[in-house]
Amino acid sequence: MSDKKEHLISLSRRKLIKNTTAIAGGAALMAMVPATVRNAAWAAGSDAPEKSDLKIGFIPLTDCASVVIAATKGFDRKYGIKITPSKEASWAGVRDKLVYGELDAAHVLYGLVYGVQLGIGGPQKDMAVLMNINNNGQAISLSNQLQEKGVKDGATLAKIIKSQPREYTFAQTFPTGTHAMWLYYWLASNGINPFQDVKTIVVPPPQMVANMRVGNMDGFCVGEPWNARAINDKVGFTAITSQEIWKDHPEKVLGATAEFVQKYPNTARAMIMAMLDAAKYIDTMSNRAEVAGIIADKSYVNAPVDVIEGRMLGKYDNGMGRQWQDPNYMKFYNDGAVSFPYLSDGMWFLTQHKRWGLLKSHPDYLAVAKKVNRIDLYKQAAAQLKVPVPKHDMRASVLMDGGKWDGSNPAAYADRFSIHA
Repeated sequence: MSDKKEHLISLSRRKLIKNTTAIAGGAALMAMVPATVRNAAWAAGSDAPEKSDLKIGFIPLTDCASVVIAATKGFDRKYGIKITPSKEASWAGVRDKLVYGELDAAHVLYGLVYGVQLGIGGPQKDMAVLMNINNNGQAISLSNQLQEKGVKDGATLAKIIKSQPREYTFAQTFPTGTHAMWLYYWLASNGINPFQDVKTIVVPPPQMVANMRVGNMDGFCVGEPWNARAINDKVGFTAITSQEIWKDHPEKVLGATAEFVQKYPNTARAMIMAMLDAAKYIDTMSNRAEVAGIIADKSYVNAPVDVIEGRMLGKYDNGMGRQWQDPNYMKFYNDGAVSFPYLSDGMWFLTQHKRWGLLKSHPDYLAVAKKVNRIDLYKQAAAQLKVPVPKHDMRASVLMDGGKWDGSNPAAYADRFSIHA
Protein backbone atom coordinates (compact mmCIF):
# COMPACT_ATOMS: atom_id res chain seq x y z
CA MET A 1 0.00 0.00 0.00
CA SER A 2 1.33 3.45 -0.92
CA ASP A 3 2.13 6.09 1.68
CA LYS A 4 -0.59 8.29 0.17
CA LYS A 5 -3.28 5.61 0.61
CA GLU A 6 -2.17 4.91 4.18
CA HIS A 7 -2.38 8.64 4.90
CA LEU A 8 -5.91 8.86 3.48
CA ILE A 9 -7.04 5.83 5.48
CA SER A 10 -5.56 7.33 8.63
CA LEU A 11 -7.41 10.60 8.01
CA SER A 12 -10.68 8.74 7.45
CA ARG A 13 -10.24 6.80 10.68
CA ARG A 14 -9.54 9.98 12.65
CA LYS A 15 -12.59 11.67 11.14
CA LEU A 16 -14.76 8.66 12.02
CA ILE A 17 -13.49 8.67 15.60
CA LYS A 18 -14.10 12.44 15.88
CA ASN A 19 -17.67 12.14 14.58
CA THR A 20 -18.41 9.16 16.80
CA THR A 21 -17.19 11.07 19.84
CA ALA A 22 -19.21 14.15 18.88
CA ILE A 23 -22.51 12.28 18.88
CA ALA A 24 -21.86 10.23 21.98
CA GLY A 25 -23.57 12.70 24.31
CA GLY A 26 -26.80 12.64 22.33
CA ALA A 27 -26.68 9.00 21.27
CA ALA A 28 -29.42 7.80 23.57
CA LEU A 29 -31.78 10.52 22.42
CA MET A 30 -30.84 10.22 18.76
CA ALA A 31 -31.52 6.47 18.84
CA MET A 32 -35.16 7.32 19.48
CA VAL A 33 -35.38 9.52 16.37
CA PRO A 34 -36.59 7.95 13.08
CA ALA A 35 -33.72 7.43 10.64
CA THR A 36 -35.22 9.66 7.94
CA VAL A 37 -35.59 12.59 10.33
CA ARG A 38 -32.19 11.97 11.91
CA ASN A 39 -30.40 11.84 8.59
CA ALA A 40 -32.12 14.99 7.38
CA ALA A 41 -31.36 16.88 10.57
CA TRP A 42 -27.79 15.76 11.07
CA ALA A 43 -25.59 15.35 8.02
CA ALA A 44 -24.18 11.87 8.68
CA GLY A 45 -23.98 12.74 12.39
CA SER A 46 -21.56 15.62 11.93
CA ASP A 47 -24.09 18.18 13.17
CA ALA A 48 -25.12 16.28 16.30
CA PRO A 49 -25.65 18.45 19.38
CA GLU A 50 -22.57 18.67 21.56
CA LYS A 51 -24.75 18.88 24.69
CA SER A 52 -28.04 17.03 24.92
CA ASP A 53 -29.50 17.95 28.33
CA LEU A 54 -30.44 21.62 28.44
CA LYS A 55 -31.94 23.89 31.07
CA ILE A 56 -33.85 26.78 29.54
CA GLY A 57 -35.09 29.50 31.86
CA PHE A 58 -38.45 31.23 31.58
CA ILE A 59 -40.61 33.72 33.45
CA PRO A 60 -44.32 32.90 34.02
CA LEU A 61 -45.76 34.68 30.99
CA THR A 62 -47.90 33.51 28.10
CA ASP A 63 -44.99 33.95 25.70
CA CYS A 64 -42.95 31.28 27.51
CA ALA A 65 -45.16 28.83 25.59
CA SER A 66 -42.51 27.93 22.97
CA VAL A 67 -40.11 26.66 25.64
CA VAL A 68 -42.83 24.67 27.40
CA ILE A 69 -44.33 23.21 24.23
CA ALA A 70 -40.93 22.28 22.80
CA ALA A 71 -40.33 20.24 25.95
CA THR A 72 -43.78 18.78 26.60
CA LYS A 73 -44.57 17.90 22.98
CA GLY A 74 -41.20 16.30 22.25
CA PHE A 75 -39.98 18.75 19.64
CA ASP A 76 -36.69 18.86 21.50
CA ARG A 77 -36.06 15.11 21.26
CA LYS A 78 -36.69 15.25 17.54
CA TYR A 79 -33.38 17.11 17.26
CA GLY A 80 -31.37 15.15 19.79
CA ILE A 81 -31.78 17.38 22.84
CA LYS A 82 -33.82 17.31 26.03
CA ILE A 83 -35.11 20.67 27.29
CA THR A 84 -35.91 21.14 30.95
CA PRO A 85 -37.89 24.36 31.41
CA SER A 86 -36.67 26.22 34.51
CA LYS A 87 -39.18 28.60 36.12
CA GLU A 88 -37.43 31.73 37.37
CA ALA A 89 -38.60 34.40 39.82
CA SER A 90 -37.37 37.56 38.08
CA TRP A 91 -35.59 38.83 35.00
CA ALA A 92 -32.61 39.77 37.15
CA GLY A 93 -32.44 36.12 38.17
CA VAL A 94 -32.58 35.02 34.54
CA ARG A 95 -29.78 37.44 33.71
CA ASP A 96 -27.54 36.21 36.50
CA LYS A 97 -28.13 32.53 35.80
CA LEU A 98 -27.36 33.03 32.11
CA VAL A 99 -24.21 35.03 32.80
CA TYR A 100 -22.88 32.52 35.32
CA GLY A 101 -23.83 29.41 33.38
CA GLU A 102 -26.63 28.06 35.57
CA LEU A 103 -28.95 28.25 32.57
CA ASP A 104 -28.00 27.13 29.06
CA ALA A 105 -30.46 29.51 27.43
CA ALA A 106 -33.60 31.43 28.28
CA HIS A 107 -36.87 32.92 27.16
CA VAL A 108 -35.72 36.45 27.82
CA LEU A 109 -36.43 40.13 27.22
CA TYR A 110 -34.82 41.41 24.02
CA GLY A 111 -33.51 44.54 25.70
CA LEU A 112 -32.09 42.56 28.62
CA VAL A 113 -29.76 40.68 26.28
CA TYR A 114 -28.51 43.93 24.76
CA GLY A 115 -28.15 45.52 28.17
CA VAL A 116 -25.89 42.68 29.33
CA GLN A 117 -23.90 42.89 26.09
CA LEU A 118 -23.10 46.54 26.80
CA GLY A 119 -22.70 46.16 30.56
CA ILE A 120 -25.68 48.31 31.57
CA GLY A 121 -28.03 47.01 34.26
CA GLY A 122 -25.71 44.19 35.26
CA PRO A 123 -22.36 42.51 34.62
CA GLN A 124 -21.01 42.70 31.07
CA LYS A 125 -21.07 39.45 29.13
CA ASP A 126 -21.04 38.81 25.40
CA MET A 127 -24.47 37.52 24.49
CA ALA A 128 -26.36 35.88 21.64
CA VAL A 129 -29.90 36.22 20.32
CA LEU A 130 -30.71 32.96 18.54
CA MET A 131 -34.24 33.81 17.42
CA ASN A 132 -37.20 36.02 18.18
CA ILE A 133 -39.83 34.11 20.18
CA ASN A 134 -42.93 36.25 19.69
CA ASN A 135 -44.45 39.47 18.42
CA ASN A 136 -47.14 41.49 20.22
CA GLY A 137 -49.16 40.45 23.26
CA GLN A 138 -48.03 42.84 26.01
CA ALA A 139 -50.00 45.78 27.43
CA ILE A 140 -50.04 48.73 29.78
CA SER A 141 -52.58 48.47 32.59
CA LEU A 142 -53.80 51.31 34.81
CA SER A 143 -55.55 51.08 38.17
CA ASN A 144 -59.30 51.26 38.62
CA GLN A 145 -58.72 54.22 40.95
CA LEU A 146 -57.40 56.17 37.96
CA GLN A 147 -60.36 55.02 35.89
CA GLU A 148 -62.71 56.40 38.55
CA LYS A 149 -60.99 59.77 38.12
CA GLY A 150 -61.75 59.73 34.39
CA VAL A 151 -58.51 58.22 33.08
CA LYS A 152 -59.03 55.96 30.09
CA ASP A 153 -55.93 56.45 27.94
CA GLY A 154 -52.59 58.28 27.76
CA ALA A 155 -54.08 61.69 27.04
CA THR A 156 -56.44 61.62 30.03
CA LEU A 157 -53.66 60.25 32.23
CA ALA A 158 -51.46 63.23 31.29
CA LYS A 159 -54.26 65.63 32.27
CA ILE A 160 -54.74 64.01 35.67
CA ILE A 161 -51.00 64.01 36.41
CA LYS A 162 -50.87 67.72 35.60
CA SER A 163 -54.08 68.75 37.36
CA GLN A 164 -53.76 66.53 40.43
CA PRO A 165 -50.05 66.43 41.25
CA ARG A 166 -48.70 63.66 43.50
CA GLU A 167 -46.20 60.85 43.14
CA TYR A 168 -47.60 58.59 40.43
CA THR A 169 -45.89 55.18 40.29
CA PHE A 170 -45.58 52.88 37.29
CA ALA A 171 -43.92 49.47 37.17
CA GLN A 172 -41.93 47.71 34.49
CA THR A 173 -40.09 44.40 34.69
CA PHE A 174 -36.40 45.18 33.99
CA PRO A 175 -34.56 48.48 33.38
CA THR A 176 -33.31 47.69 29.84
CA GLY A 177 -36.15 45.33 28.92
CA THR A 178 -39.03 45.50 26.51
CA HIS A 179 -41.70 46.41 29.06
CA ALA A 180 -39.66 49.37 30.30
CA MET A 181 -39.23 50.61 26.74
CA TRP A 182 -42.95 50.24 25.85
CA LEU A 183 -43.94 52.04 29.05
CA TYR A 184 -41.47 54.89 28.55
CA TYR A 185 -42.35 55.27 24.86
CA TRP A 186 -46.08 55.43 25.61
CA LEU A 187 -45.73 57.88 28.49
CA ALA A 188 -43.44 60.15 26.47
CA SER A 189 -45.74 60.02 23.44
CA ASN A 190 -48.41 61.48 25.71
CA GLY A 191 -46.13 64.23 27.02
CA ILE A 192 -45.20 62.48 30.28
CA ASN A 193 -41.50 62.23 31.11
CA PRO A 194 -41.06 58.79 32.72
CA PHE A 195 -38.06 59.99 34.77
CA GLN A 196 -39.30 63.43 35.83
CA ASP A 197 -43.10 63.45 35.93
CA VAL A 198 -43.67 60.01 37.47
CA LYS A 199 -41.81 57.36 39.44
CA THR A 200 -40.95 54.03 37.80
CA ILE A 201 -40.12 50.84 39.69
CA VAL A 202 -39.16 47.27 38.82
CA VAL A 203 -41.58 44.45 39.72
CA PRO A 204 -41.46 40.80 38.52
CA PRO A 205 -44.37 39.97 36.16
CA PRO A 206 -46.32 37.58 38.43
CA GLN A 207 -46.31 40.18 41.22
CA MET A 208 -47.81 43.02 39.19
CA VAL A 209 -51.49 42.42 39.95
CA ALA A 210 -50.92 41.86 43.68
CA ASN A 211 -48.96 45.11 43.94
CA MET A 212 -51.63 47.05 42.11
CA ARG A 213 -54.31 45.52 44.35
CA VAL A 214 -52.66 46.93 47.50
CA GLY A 215 -52.05 50.33 45.93
CA ASN A 216 -48.30 50.17 45.35
CA MET A 217 -48.63 51.41 41.77
CA ASP A 218 -50.87 53.34 39.44
CA GLY A 219 -50.00 51.30 36.37
CA PHE A 220 -47.68 48.74 34.89
CA CYS A 221 -46.40 47.34 31.63
CA VAL A 222 -46.09 43.57 31.44
CA GLY A 223 -46.78 40.58 29.23
CA GLU A 224 -49.90 38.48 29.33
CA PRO A 225 -51.69 37.00 31.12
CA TRP A 226 -51.14 39.59 33.86
CA ASN A 227 -52.97 42.41 32.09
CA ALA A 228 -55.99 40.16 31.55
CA ARG A 229 -55.63 39.00 35.17
CA ALA A 230 -55.82 42.61 36.40
CA ILE A 231 -59.19 42.93 34.66
CA ASN A 232 -60.36 39.52 35.85
CA ASP A 233 -59.47 40.47 39.44
CA LYS A 234 -61.13 43.89 39.04
CA VAL A 235 -58.06 45.90 39.99
CA GLY A 236 -57.16 47.48 36.65
CA PHE A 237 -57.90 48.03 32.96
CA THR A 238 -55.94 47.94 29.72
CA ALA A 239 -55.01 51.44 28.57
CA ILE A 240 -53.13 50.27 25.45
CA THR A 241 -51.73 47.07 24.02
CA SER A 242 -48.11 46.88 22.95
CA GLN A 243 -49.17 46.09 19.38
CA GLU A 244 -50.88 49.50 19.35
CA ILE A 245 -47.53 51.03 20.27
CA TRP A 246 -45.68 49.06 17.58
CA LYS A 247 -47.49 46.55 15.40
CA ASP A 248 -45.62 43.22 15.27
CA HIS A 249 -42.91 44.48 17.59
CA PRO A 250 -40.07 42.23 18.75
CA GLU A 251 -40.59 40.89 22.26
CA LYS A 252 -38.98 37.85 23.91
CA VAL A 253 -36.01 36.08 22.37
CA LEU A 254 -34.19 32.80 22.80
CA GLY A 255 -31.05 34.13 24.44
CA ALA A 256 -27.76 32.57 25.49
CA THR A 257 -24.22 33.68 26.16
CA ALA A 258 -21.87 33.96 23.20
CA GLU A 259 -19.59 31.58 25.09
CA PHE A 260 -22.29 28.89 25.13
CA VAL A 261 -22.98 29.28 21.41
CA GLN A 262 -19.30 29.15 20.54
CA LYS A 263 -18.83 25.99 22.58
CA TYR A 264 -22.06 24.28 21.48
CA PRO A 265 -23.05 25.60 18.01
CA ASN A 266 -24.90 22.43 16.99
CA THR A 267 -26.82 22.46 20.26
CA ALA A 268 -27.79 26.08 19.68
CA ARG A 269 -29.03 25.20 16.20
CA ALA A 270 -31.01 22.24 17.59
CA MET A 271 -32.66 24.56 20.14
CA ILE A 272 -33.71 26.92 17.37
CA MET A 273 -35.20 24.06 15.37
CA ALA A 274 -37.13 22.70 18.35
CA MET A 275 -38.44 26.17 19.16
CA LEU A 276 -39.45 26.76 15.55
CA ASP A 277 -41.46 23.55 15.56
CA ALA A 278 -43.08 24.62 18.83
CA ALA A 279 -43.85 28.05 17.37
CA LYS A 280 -45.60 26.47 14.38
CA TYR A 281 -47.65 24.29 16.71
CA ILE A 282 -48.70 27.24 18.88
CA ASP A 283 -49.62 29.40 15.88
CA THR A 284 -52.05 26.75 14.66
CA MET A 285 -55.10 28.39 16.20
CA SER A 286 -56.88 25.09 16.80
CA ASN A 287 -54.03 24.20 19.17
CA ARG A 288 -54.18 27.35 21.25
CA ALA A 289 -56.79 26.17 23.75
CA GLU A 290 -54.64 23.12 24.44
CA VAL A 291 -51.50 25.26 24.73
CA ALA A 292 -53.27 27.59 27.18
CA GLY A 293 -54.24 24.58 29.26
CA ILE A 294 -50.67 23.29 29.34
CA ILE A 295 -48.98 26.55 30.30
CA ALA A 296 -51.67 27.39 32.88
CA ASP A 297 -50.25 24.67 35.13
CA LYS A 298 -48.64 25.85 38.38
CA SER A 299 -45.30 24.58 37.07
CA TYR A 300 -45.44 27.21 34.35
CA VAL A 301 -47.62 30.35 34.33
CA ASN A 302 -49.90 29.37 37.23
CA ALA A 303 -52.97 31.32 36.12
CA PRO A 304 -56.56 30.43 35.18
CA VAL A 305 -56.85 28.88 31.72
CA ASP A 306 -59.55 31.28 30.56
CA VAL A 307 -57.46 34.31 31.56
CA ILE A 308 -54.62 32.99 29.38
CA GLU A 309 -56.69 31.67 26.50
CA GLY A 310 -58.76 34.76 25.69
CA ARG A 311 -55.94 37.03 24.57
CA MET A 312 -54.04 34.11 23.04
CA LEU A 313 -57.00 33.84 20.69
CA GLY A 314 -57.01 37.59 20.06
CA LYS A 315 -60.19 38.12 22.10
CA TYR A 316 -59.64 41.40 23.91
CA ASP A 317 -61.65 43.15 26.60
CA ASN A 318 -60.09 46.33 27.97
CA GLY A 319 -62.04 46.27 31.23
CA MET A 320 -63.92 49.48 30.32
CA GLY A 321 -66.62 47.98 28.12
CA ARG A 322 -64.72 47.67 24.85
CA GLN A 323 -64.39 44.20 23.34
CA TRP A 324 -62.70 43.38 20.05
CA GLN A 325 -61.03 40.68 17.99
CA ASP A 326 -57.45 41.85 17.56
CA PRO A 327 -55.75 40.62 14.37
CA ASN A 328 -52.41 41.62 15.95
CA TYR A 329 -52.61 39.19 18.84
CA MET A 330 -49.53 37.40 20.20
CA LYS A 331 -47.87 35.48 17.37
CA PHE A 332 -45.07 32.95 17.58
CA TYR A 333 -44.48 31.89 13.97
CA ASN A 334 -46.64 33.62 11.33
CA ASP A 335 -45.05 31.71 8.44
CA GLY A 336 -41.58 32.35 9.82
CA ALA A 337 -41.93 36.13 9.95
CA VAL A 338 -41.89 36.25 13.76
CA SER A 339 -38.76 34.23 14.42
CA PHE A 340 -36.14 35.96 12.29
CA PRO A 341 -33.70 37.96 14.49
CA TYR A 342 -33.68 41.22 12.51
CA LEU A 343 -30.66 43.41 13.18
CA SER A 344 -32.91 46.47 13.23
CA ASP A 345 -34.96 45.01 16.09
CA GLY A 346 -31.95 44.77 18.37
CA MET A 347 -30.72 48.20 17.29
CA TRP A 348 -34.05 49.79 18.23
CA PHE A 349 -33.57 48.85 21.87
CA LEU A 350 -30.14 50.44 21.81
CA THR A 351 -31.66 53.69 20.52
CA GLN A 352 -34.03 53.72 23.48
CA HIS A 353 -31.26 52.88 25.93
CA LYS A 354 -29.44 55.93 24.59
CA ARG A 355 -32.60 58.05 24.68
CA TRP A 356 -33.18 57.34 28.36
CA GLY A 357 -29.58 57.79 29.46
CA LEU A 358 -28.83 54.12 30.06
CA LEU A 359 -26.11 54.53 27.44
CA LYS A 360 -24.07 57.70 27.82
CA SER A 361 -22.91 57.82 24.19
CA HIS A 362 -23.92 56.33 20.87
CA PRO A 363 -22.62 52.78 20.41
CA ASP A 364 -21.82 51.28 17.03
CA TYR A 365 -25.42 50.16 16.66
CA LEU A 366 -24.99 47.92 13.64
CA ALA A 367 -21.78 46.32 14.87
CA VAL A 368 -23.38 45.40 18.20
CA ALA A 369 -26.44 43.92 16.49
CA LYS A 370 -24.31 41.88 14.08
CA LYS A 371 -22.34 40.51 17.01
CA VAL A 372 -25.36 39.62 19.15
CA ASN A 373 -27.99 38.44 16.65
CA ARG A 374 -26.84 35.07 15.34
CA ILE A 375 -28.51 35.28 11.95
CA ASP A 376 -26.05 32.70 10.60
CA LEU A 377 -27.22 29.96 12.98
CA TYR A 378 -30.86 30.94 12.52
CA LYS A 379 -30.62 30.70 8.74
CA GLN A 380 -28.97 27.28 8.99
CA ALA A 381 -31.76 26.00 11.23
CA ALA A 382 -34.45 27.58 9.07
CA ALA A 383 -32.97 26.04 5.91
CA GLN A 384 -33.16 22.53 7.40
CA LEU A 385 -36.81 23.07 8.31
CA LYS A 386 -37.64 24.92 5.07
CA VAL A 387 -38.75 27.95 7.08
CA PRO A 388 -38.75 31.05 4.85
CA VAL A 389 -36.33 33.84 5.74
CA PRO A 390 -36.57 37.49 4.65
CA LYS A 391 -34.34 38.92 1.94
CA HIS A 392 -33.02 41.65 4.22
CA ASP A 393 -31.67 41.68 7.79
CA MET A 394 -33.48 44.97 8.52
CA ARG A 395 -37.17 45.80 8.52
CA ALA A 396 -39.16 49.02 8.57
CA SER A 397 -41.92 49.90 11.03
CA VAL A 398 -44.02 52.89 12.05
CA LEU A 399 -44.68 53.35 15.77
CA MET A 400 -47.64 54.94 17.55
CA ASP A 401 -46.34 58.52 17.26
CA GLY A 402 -45.82 58.21 13.51
CA GLY A 403 -42.08 57.83 13.83
CA LYS A 404 -40.54 55.51 11.25
CA TRP A 405 -37.84 53.06 12.27
CA ASP A 406 -35.79 51.14 9.73
CA GLY A 407 -32.33 51.01 11.28
CA SER A 408 -30.76 53.19 8.60
CA ASN A 409 -29.65 56.03 10.90
CA PRO A 410 -29.95 54.87 14.51
CA ALA A 411 -28.02 57.78 16.07
CA ALA A 412 -30.29 60.36 14.44
CA TYR A 413 -33.34 58.31 15.44
CA ALA A 414 -32.19 58.14 19.07
CA ASP A 415 -31.67 61.91 19.13
CA ARG A 416 -34.97 62.85 17.47
CA PHE A 417 -37.17 62.65 20.56
CA SER A 418 -38.13 65.84 22.37
CA ILE A 419 -38.67 63.95 25.64
CA HIS A 420 -35.57 62.10 26.75
CA ALA A 421 -33.35 61.62 29.79
